Amino acid sequence: MARRRLSSLLLFLQVALLAACATAPPREPISDDARRALALLAERYGEFTSLRALADVSLKKGGERQRLQGVVLIKAPSSVRLEALSPFGPPLMVLTVHEGQVATYDALANEAHVGPANAETIWTVLRLRLDPDDLVSVLAGRFAGPRDIRSAEMVASDAVGPSLELVDGAGGRQRVWLDLATGVIQQRQIFGSRFNALIRYRRDGAGTLSGLDLDAAMSYITGSITYRNLVEGQPIDEERFTLTIPKGAKTQPIR
Repeated sequence: MARRRLSSLLLFLQVALLAACATAPPREPISDDARRALALLAERYGEFTSLRALADVSLKKGGERQRLQGVVLIKAPSSVRLEALSPFGPPLMVLTVHEGQVATYDALANEAHVGPANAETIWTVLRLRLDPDDLVSVLAGRFAGPRDIRSAEMVASDAVGPSLELVDGAGGRQRVWLDLATGVIQQRQIFGSRFNALIRYRRDGAGTLSGLDLDAAMSYITGSITYRNLVEGQPIDEERFTLTIPKGAKTQPIR
């Protein structure tokens, strides 16, 4: 019986490995122009250290519409703090992503939620299926590229401009529209079986980020963020990304 179980386990592992090998996209040669675009995007991403701004947020989830004013703090590579401001007094809602943890606090309900920082927990609290570093790059208008690139191909200019299409080792596909001289991103599209999104960036004449528009219609989410008084590159204390939950608040895990 023990031998039979062991042989069944080995057979299962072999099948699983074969299936993984069969579904992983093959590596394809990357052209020189695609490599230059990737290097330019990585250079722009590497320049980013921090961002702080006031933010006007408009969001539609299904039939529900929300509008709020808040504060956005971002620090590379994967720290975020979002505050929904009240007219008077402390913030109504705070969310932080920092050092491998997502934490939220709702002042009206006096309730906090805490969980590991990954795409699933960020989806639960923000309805964006993004890893922490991807969340930072989306909010900051930057793009480093997937860690395991299987193919990268330049796409001819359309109404937005030239773009770079990428496929990663998990089969995920993204397309990034960029200025090939500066590396500034105009638009980014994420294709996935569980999350599809088109992010359009708004910038002034100098290329400074002024906001973004999000269309994730398959997830019933659309919205926009308009930045005001945006400042990049200024130091932000690490403690700003640590959420101190008030005593007496009900704390639950993010599920």
